[in-house]
Amino acid sequence: MARNLNRRRFLKKSLAASAGTALAFGFEEKALAAHAGEKSAPASAPANPQTMPMGRIKDVFVSRLICGGNLISGIAHSRDLIYVSSLLKHYFTDEKVFETFRLCEAQGINTAIVRTDPNTQRIWQAYWGKEGGKLQWIAQVKPTLSDPLWDTRIALDLGATGVQIQGETGDALARQNRMDVIAKVVEFIQANGAIAGVGAHDIKVVVACEKAGIPNDFYMKTFNSKQYWSAGPKERHDSVFEETPEETIEVMKNVTKPWIAFKVLGAGAIQPEEGFSYALKNGADFLCVGMFDFQVATDAAIARKCLAEYQNRERPWRA
Repeated sequence: MARNLNRRRFLKKSLAASAGTALAFGFEEKALAAHAGEKSAPASAPANPQTMPMGRIKDVFVSRLICGGNLISGIAHSRDLIYVSSLLKHYFTDEKVFETFRLCEAQGINTAIVRTDPNTQRIWQAYWGKEGGKLQWIAQVKPTLSDPLWDTRIALDLGATGVQIQGETGDALARQNRMDVIAKVVEFIQANGAIAGVGAHDIKVVVACEKAGIPNDFYMKTFNSKQYWSAGPKERHDSVFEETPEETIEVMKNVTKPWIAFKVLGAGAIQPEEGFSYALKNGADFLCVGMFDFQVATDAAIARKCLAEYQNRERPWRA
């Protein structure tokens, strides 16, 4: 902490001493200098619980800001940094996950979207049981052609409030024109009393679902401005999560189902103020954001501010 503080002071002094001169700072130094005066919100629950605006998907009330689960599962879109997933797995111990969830609860966040892997199953059972947790779970599932319902059954048996076909899986099924599999999963989820969603990175998935008349209750679609430095090269590998933001805006204008936007921060490449504002202004009904414990309070405050600002917008609120 002291080292970082001293580094910020040094950067601020250097910038002030060299006004009008271009310093050869690297990307990280520039980012640090730009936010040198900022203070992170403490990673502790506020004395008085906060509220978060809600939307309704079918008969389920969902906070407009949703806790994403990739970080908890050790899934890191970290470009070419090979150690980050391991770092996340070491950081997010069971207690750290529970602490993060409690911080979300204290900020009025009532929902998390997390995978259905064995470790996640164990965590939810402990969180709801031993910890007395209150967050509701929308489970991400990966239906296969040989057994489309295998992990959906697991999620429903564990008590998931909703189940959503994971984005890459939704992309693949639509690409293969297996809308029958998507429909089967959606209808099974609904028959078991949960809300059903279809996830996608490619807007063509939404178009195909609407054309096929899939009766899903919501979409979970990537969305950001694509305006960040690593989004430029032709071969982006793991750096872009919204290839066609303008097309997404146009398609979603005519979609009447609720839209949960994810990757709104480009997996950590976009500041929350910018990413939240862009997504909400352009039609998203909910934001799903992966958050460290020390980011929850700040992100919640930014979300409240943006939600208040964009009550009136071109795409009507669909939830």
